[in-house]
Amino acid sequence: MVIVLVAEVKIKDGKMEEAKEALKEVVKTVKATEPGTLEYTPHTVRNEDNTIIFVEKYVDGDAVKAHRKNLGKNMAKVVPFLEIEPLNLKTCFPIE
Repeated sequence: MVIVLVAEVKIKDGKMEEAKEALKEVVKTVKATEPGTLEYTPHTVRNEDNTIIFVEKYVDGDAVKAHRKNLGKNMAKVVPFLEIEPLNLKTCFPIE
């Protein structure tokens, strides 16, 4: 079963452009090194200047584990731009 995650992070004031540039590299790395990741797309949010929402799709739980294993290394360039808040992470299930 495909696993869908939605994650929300907050970016420090004035750091959105730098965060977006760093995230472009993260996305390239994830796509190149995590074959079980079907989608990994960060989005900005209208009227929320410091919010990024990630939509993530994985082939299975092992793919999620592989992504989490790499997360610290992959996100290292983005971390300086993040607000220190708990990550808002939701696991989503399709209505069938």
